[in-house]
Amino acid sequence: MEALKAEIERKKRQMQESSLIHDPKKKYFKRADLVAKQTEEYWKKHSNLIKSHSGSQGEDGQESSLFGENSSTSSERANLMSRKEVIKKLRERGEPIRLFGEEDIDAYKRLKQLETTGKDIKEGGFSNDFQAAMEKVDQDYLNEIIKSSDGDEANKSVDVSVKDDGTTQEDIIRLRQELGTGDKDKDHEIILTFFKYVLKKWGEQLNDRTQDEKRNIRGKMASATHSQTVSYLKPLFRKLKRKDVDDGLLESIVEIVQFMMDRNYIRANDSYLEMAIGNAPWPIGVTMVGIHARTGREKISSRYVAHVLNDETQRKYIQAVKRLMTQCQILFPTDPSRSYNYLRPPNAS
Repeated sequence: MEALKAEIERKKRQMQESSLIHDPKKKYFKRADLVAKQTEEYWKKHSNLIKSHSGSQGEDGQESSLFGENSSTSSERANLMSRKEVIKKLRERGEPIRLFGEEDIDAYKRLKQLETTGKDIKEGGFSNDFQAAMEKVDQDYLNEIIKSSDGDEANKSVDVSVKDDGTTQEDIIRLRQELGTGDKDKDHEIILTFFKYVLKKWGEQLNDRTQDEKRNIRGKMASATHSQTVSYLKPLFRKLKRKDVDDGLLESIVEIVQFMMDRNYIRANDSYLEMAIGNAPWPIGVTMVGIHARTGREKISSRYVAHVLNDETQRKYIQAVKRLMTQCQILFPTDPSRSYNYLRPPNAS
């Protein structure tokens, strides 16, 4: 109670000092008068600060006020780069396009600071693997022009790299009988040998082209695709050598390789789609849909999970396996009824 009385007395003294009520008969005042009085007292209190700030602006030749940056200066700076361009460059660097409380000019300044002090995008950012492979082919061709001294070096410089481990067609027929017998270590070795054999035959086919075919756009794209496929398959080859491929993924690859060896490319493509995107009602790998057990939940196994969605590295070498399937159909043709997207050979009658 005493605190309430003290607060009332303080308010009365404040009203008397503010002299808002000039007529003693009046017992009220307008709120606008109170706001105006408080504003007047504020400017009186901060008049020295305003004068000092305006003086420093005059010395430096600036025209901005205490409570806001000059709008003309801000617009001139913002015109140096459009907002869309700023957003594009910030997204390329993986930076937020706007921070909390940030204006367009602040985002532009932050971008300029990143460009001057940040790391170059080409050094640590995302890269286009196919474009990199195309650039390598172009660079090899330029080096061939610069260093061209004899015909042998010129022919080698535009060829793709081919590694021959001595595998023959007879070996592939023999390995087909041993694949899928239940020995997982043997399956790892056979898959590795077969994929390397297809890569070797594909590279030899590319190297057998004429110089004009190698140097045109289609030829360079084919060489770049081969180089990109080799780089995509390196993680899979390392897993096959260590014999630590996931059981569900290994089972699917074994099935694909069996159909490829049998030249049944339609069945191989069906197995590939089953491995890549799955055919289960939960293709992303969801196996627990609630706190209670559901009917048929045990049917959701790792075999029907979309392995292509797991990570980027796995997506790349599964995509490379599909390219090997396509090239295998070209290198070892079969009946049209067993071919996927059958194309009639150009030299066929």
